[in-house]
Amino acid sequence: MTNNIIKAAALGSVLALTATASFAADKGDYQLSSHILDIGSGEPAPNVNVKLMKQQTNGSWQLLDTKKTTNNGRINDFLPNEGNVNNDGTYKLIFETTPYFRDLGKESFFPYIEVNFNIKGDNHYHVPITLSQYGYSTYRGS
Repeated sequence: MTNNIIKAAALGSVLALTATASFAADKGDYQLSSHILDIGSGEPAPNVNVKLMKQQTNGSWQLLDTKKTTNNGRINDFLPNEGNVNNDGTYKLIFETTPYFRDLGKESFFPYIEVNFNIKGDNHYHVPITLSQYGYSTYRGS
């Protein structure tokens, strides 16, 4: 029970930092960022491959970018937001979780996590996930 309380407190602290942290890349330079928190350890998930895809008008998906999370579990520089670029559309981030857990010597239920979302206008979008071997959660962050 004490161990669960400690993990919950650690998770709360990390989530609070996630919500208030300033990004290395200026939000004005990039329209999309992400963050992965491993709630099993209460720490960020480094070196996770994340693919960014955009849905085309015919329904197919186009791969736009592939990046790895940093040591603090972040990717701050998806979708350059320069000039009069229009990034409106439906996107998905694919988080490749199997290699991450395999490197930790653990199995995972989900081989990858796919999060679909819409972008409209020039606002900044932050799409984080909390992750464990057998579950995940996501939300629109700030």
